[in-house]
Amino acid sequence: MIPLVIDTDPGVDDAYAIALAARAPEADLRAVTAVFGNVDLPTTTTNARRLLGMLGRSDVPLGVGAERPLIHPTTQRAADVHGDDGLGGVAERFGPLGPEPVGRALDVITRVLEAAAEPVVLAAIGPLTNVALLLATRPDLARRIGRLVVMGGSIGIGGNVSAAAEFNVWSDPEAARRVLVEERVPTTLVPLDLTHVVTVDRAWLEALAASGPLGEALAATRDVYGRGEALGVDRVPIHDAVALLEAVAPGTLATVPLELEVDTTLGPSRGTVHADRRGRAPGGRAVDVALPEGTDVDTVRGELLRRLQDRPGAAASQT
Repeated sequence: MIPLVIDTDPGVDDAYAIALAARAPEADLRAVTAVFGNVDLPTTTTNARRLLGMLGRSDVPLGVGAERPLIHPTTQRAADVHGDDGLGGVAERFGPLGPEPVGRALDVITRVLEAAAEPVVLAAIGPLTNVALLLATRPDLARRIGRLVVMGGSIGIGGNVSAAAEFNVWSDPEAARRVLVEERVPTTLVPLDLTHVVTVDRAWLEALAASGPLGEALAATRDVYGRGEALGVDRVPIHDAVALLEAVAPGTLATVPLELEVDTTLGPSRGTVHADRRGRAPGGRAVDVALPEGTDVDTVRGELLRRLQDRPGAAASQT
């Protein structure tokens, strides 16, 4: 089984991702850690507790992480997308509350990494503040991370929080630059370029809702979340779930190794991820970037539904 830690800011699509990971037969979910992001830290922490409780995973330790970026204060949350409660205005449908936090996120992740007999997969699906702090304060633990799977960035299709920047990276560009540019941990980046293609439609959501209480709660977030994402079509992206599918089923997404740079200036391009497609420069660091080219999008969409449906062995008939 894949030892797995999720660092998250729940968040509607985070809820899909945690549900997928908690039920994945390939994964041993060893911790969940909360970070600020879509909503404030107390709310992301409570939402993580709600999800772990509903999933029957009170065995999973929960850590509480950063409440703000490394340097510059955040100027925007995503309540317009995720609702004031972070779960599409229907947080009360998720629960009961799961475990109380057992400590700081850095301590929780450190304990998992130190105790692991094999490299751990760290899925980071919120701002990268916790991950940057971990790698800065405990660089010796980097070798215990077998793979870092990050949902974030936009390589060539524009952003969702500014003209060019994606929300997770934009929320703490300094942390993102440390993780994606300066560190050497094997990393897969799942950007908007792919997650805006792997969207789900009304039929997919209806099939999910019909599968049981969890599917019903997840699908009920659509009214707020679908409007907030505003893709201009009757389809909803579930960004973080796509990244988690790759974390638990490596190779599901087609990737290309690219050198990245993150804009940390204070101008209009702050938080933009730039990918160098000219080829790897000497001494540079390549990140595996998941892109639509080569990825079987319909298969990914169907596999997400199959794994999220409540009924054991339910078939993914809607794409």
